[in-house]
This record gives sequence, structure tokens and C-alpha cells, in this order.
Amino acid sequence: MDKRVEKIKEYLDRISRGEDFDRIRTEFVRDFQDVDSNEIMRAEQKILAEGTPVEELQKLCDVHSALFHERTTKIDSMEKLTEVVGHPLYTLTRENDALEELLSKAKVEIQKGKVEDSLISELRSVAIHYAKKGDLLYPVLKVRYHIEGPASVMWSVDNDIREELRDLGKEKNKNQLWFERLDAVVTRMEEMIYKERNILFPTCASNFSAEEWMGIYHDAKDYEDCLGVESMIWPEAEKVDTKKAVTEKNSEEVMMVGGHMTVEQIQALLNTIPLEITFVDGEDINRFFNEGPKVFKRPAMAIGREVFSCHPPKVEKKVRTIIEEFKKGTLDEVPIWMEKNGKVFLVRYMAVRDGEGKYIGAAEFVQDMEFAREYFIGKAKNYGED
Repeated sequence: MDKRVEKIKEYLDRISRGEDFDRIRTEFVRDFQDVDSNEIMRAEQKILAEGTPVEELQKLCDVHSALFHERTTKIDSMEKLTEVVGHPLYTLTRENDALEELLSKAKVEIQKGKVEDSLISELRSVAIHYAKKGDLLYPVLKVRYHIEGPASVMWSVDNDIREELRDLGKEKNKNQLWFERLDAVVTRMEEMIYKERNILFPTCASNFSAEEWMGIYHDAKDYEDCLGVESMIWPEAEKVDTKKAVTEKNSEEVMMVGGHMTVEQIQALLNTIPLEITFVDGEDINRFFNEGPKVFKRPAMAIGREVFSCHPPKVEKKVRTIIEEFKKGTLDEVPIWMEKNGKVFLVRYMAVRDGEGKYIGAAEFVQDMEFAREYFIGKAKNYGED
């Protein structure tokens, strides 16, 4: 196995050095009748361990997958899971099937030189599919199975695709360059489907436990359906409550300077506050999310996991910088205004310190500010009419 992984790595290194792809592909087909997803993941992991930046591997991600076309082996465990109605791989696979049909439609419209805005909107719904991978699959691979590099590379490509589709949707001038960009991103999406089917999903299937899959299933309920695929019930998982949070009633009161409350009262209060609340402790571990609908999804499986594992590489760097500044005491708060799903949100990252000023963690507060925008727009309108 190790010799095979080393040989695969040699081929990937040659691609990175810019050698002729067709020649490399011919030699690869000669040397390998098949290759499994774990071998590919391990080869890429070795490349990253030697110091190759994630960004460089990200640029070659599609070329790498092209090398393995028609040589990846099917894994029985994955094939079985994709047929279990309601299983996460069942849903993700059907979303890919629907996406393939949509991409075929897109290629026809590109060929005709006429692409409807509605098609771009449909393509952009892939963001939900990618979000489920990013929140529910990649962190488990990184933290529990130490398959960090390849997961980070795919995560980065997902973000590139989302951003390009967003930018294309904003463009009013659909010129030749616009069509070329759309054609390129459609190709990248097709390659991502290949990587998911032949590398990502088989790797998850051969590593994840039944308990982990059930946790992923329950966390996936917080995500909207996408690409016209309706989420189905997985009866086996419905029998098991995998949530780690303590939900039993506790009659004992917690004594605080400002008063005393039961755990049940504290939990109800935190869930009533009109904010999405996240608390990360002084060791950078996710300790608490309040309950309820969220614009920024917070899987229950992320509790007890390092906060950095929950973010794609580009965002992870920013999160690390903010927390480092909090710990050094050079920063106490970072407010960020953003638009998401057509609404305005204020996201505030705040250092949490004890009575003596010692850093004990960080909190994130997300507030929907759409009510404020509507209020002030209304005020301005009324002012103009006076």
C-alpha cells in the first residue's frame, strides 16, 4: 500500500512541476488498473506534509481528479450507504444527480449563448450542498481521522465555486468573458461531483462510524433542501438521539453575582435572546451553542471540537488571528456587518474575561438587523414625505 501511495504521490508531484499531463496520464493508466480513495487522500496528505501550501494544491485540484478518471475503485460500503433512504450519503448523492442534470442544461444554454438568470440562481443553490460538506463532513475527517489536507483543499474549491457563481449572478453584462467564466465554473462543478463520488464519499464511508453518521443526519436537519432534492427520514437514526447537549431538567440553582437560576431557566433564557450565541473556551474548544434556527449553522457534533476545524482554510486564518489578539489582550471586540440571503446581519466576536481580566474564552453573537434597516428606511421615507 505504501509503495502505491508513494507512486501516486510521484505522479502528483510531476503534475505540480508542470510536466505534460497527457504523458503522465498515459503512464499512470499503464501502472495502475485501479486506485482507491484512501490512497489518493494519503498521497495528497503527504504532499501537504512536505510543505506544499494548500493554495497551490487547490489550483491543481481539478487536474488531480482528471488523472484518476476511470481508475477509481468502487467501495461496497459507500455503495450500500447511498441506497439507505435518508442516510446523509443517500441525500448528498441524489443532490449530485440533480446537479448533473442542471449542469447539462447549463452547457446547452452556454452553447446557445443565452443563459437565463433563473439558471444562475438554481446553480447557486449548490451552496447548501457545499455547506453541508463543509460543516458536517470535512471537520470530522480533519479532527477524528487526521485527513486534514485533502479536506481543506476541497473546502477551498467549494468556496471558490460559490464565490464565482455569486459574482456571475451580479454581472449585468453577459459578454464573451462572462460565458467563458460560467463554462469554467461548470467544469469545476463537474470535477467536484467526480471527487465527491470517487474520493470524498468513499473515504467517509470507510472511516465514519454508525454513530457519526447518525449525528451528521440529525445535524443536517438544520439545512434547507436544495437542488430539488427533498430530505428523507432515516428510520434507524430516528430511534437514536445523538445530541451531546444536556437536556434533562436540573432543579439545582446556579449562584451568580446578579442572582440565581436553575440550569433549565438559564438554557431557556439563552434560547430566548434574539441572537445566535457561540462560546469557545480558553483552550479554543467549542463549548456552547444556543438552540433555534441559525443563519450560521452550528452542528451539535462540533461541541467538544477545536473551533478552527469548523472553518475553511481562508476563514480559519482570520479566526486564529482574532483569537490570538483576544488572548494577548490587544483586542476585545471585532464587529462585522454582512449581507446573507438578502438580509443584513451584525456579527460580533468578543473576548470573554473573568473578574480579574483573564481571558477565558471567546463569544460570537449573530444578530439579524433587517428590522433596523426596515425601520430606518421607513423613517427616511416618512421624512421625505413631510
